Amino acid sequence: MAMVARTVHRYLDVDGVRVFYRESVPERSGAPVLLLLHGFPSASHQFRRLIDVLGARYRLIAPDYPGFGHTQAPDGFTYAFDRLADIVEGFVQRLGLSRFAMYVFDFGAPVGFRLAERHPEWIAGLVVQNGNAYAEGLSDAARDFIALRPGQDGAEETVRGLLTLDGTRGQYETGVAGVEAIAPDGWTLDQHFLDLPGRKEAQVALAFDYHSNVERYGAWQAWLRAHTPPTLIVWGRGDPFFPEPGARAYLRDLPDAELHVLDTGHFALEDRLPEIAPLIAAFLDRLQP
Repeated sequence: MAMVARTVHRYLDVDGVRVFYRESVPERSGAPVLLLLHGFPSASHQFRRLIDVLGARYRLIAPDYPGFGHTQAPDGFTYAFDRLADIVEGFVQRLGLSRFAMYVFDFGAPVGFRLAERHPEWIAGLVVQNGNAYAEGLSDAARDFIALRPGQDGAEETVRGLLTLDGTRGQYETGVAGVEAIAPDGWTLDQHFLDLPGRKEAQVALAFDYHSNVERYGAWQAWLRAHTPPTLIVWGRGDPFFPEPGARAYLRDLPDAELHVLDTGHFALEDRLPEIAPLIAAFLDRLQP
């Protein structure tokens, strides 16, 4: 019988931010480490089922960023992608991690690639799941959203429209053929956190900062060419924000990457876990010295 992981749930203080994280306890010491970087508007809970399936064999660690999930940031925290990366960097250092694979999804890509730029020696490999780093990986809707700026007429209202229950649910169901496979728990929990005091303001600030990620695409692509990390790319082709060309673009800089495009949407783990989990397990096994 397949083993179900034992998972612990903890907090760690990083520069005044009380970072919540969940971590599996593998059966053997020295198991490969996979840092799971979640997307918008979710948190580490999006990885619960993946941790259950793989966490007995590998050490899976999933933090919540400031402004997300159970993590508690102080008043006055600046919500920008550089600051999210600062906190995740401090989190990794506090845990004493020195070498690990990194799963980057959605917002996890700009956070993770900032981490990789700062500490290339940390990155043993990449699992990229609908985590964009190329201009052709932006849909027209994504480009319009990224163009929004503070003070622009209707810009904040447009962002806040995505922070509603309909907007959150739509991110889970758009592009998915059989929505009966998508449990309502994910978007319901996401919306609970979005509705907490100050959370929508944090998300508005991050939305207005998203252009800073697009401006770094060239640097991230150069990093990939220079360091050529072993990479597994798993992509839902029905993603309304990051379409399939964004997945294939990685092969320009990482021609040896393993690519799987699946008939699903943005939150591919929700309905494609049975296909994705074995791919990740095989990938982590190949990284073993």
